[in-house]
Amino acid sequence: MNIMTINGYQAVIAFDPGIQMFRGEFVGLNGGADFYAKDVDGLRREGEISLRLFLEACEQRGVEPRKHFSGKFSLRVDPATHEAAAIAAAAHGQSLNQWATEAIRQAALAG
Repeated sequence: MNIMTINGYQAVIAFDPGIQMFRGEFVGLNGGADFYAKDVDGLRREGEISLRLFLEACEQRGVEPRKHFSGKFSLRVDPATHEAAAIAAAAHGQSLNQWATEAIRQAALAG
């Protein structure tokens, strides 16, 4: 997973072949904050600047910088996947919600 942590905030990093630069975009924020550089050191430096400007703007506006997550979201899958997941959950003695939560947690941590 291409994640860079800058001052406790995570940014997804990708290479943009069109401009031959790396692009970082902070996630989990109440707004957009992205940055570009040709190498990792530059990416970290530009990320710190972008984050600082974003946080300053949030403070000036009285906005909480981090997005609030309720812990609820809808997921749509095809019926065959739904059935397979329900069977797997039952085989593990869990509700579908418990089983899916653990599967998502493991996948997110494995990155």
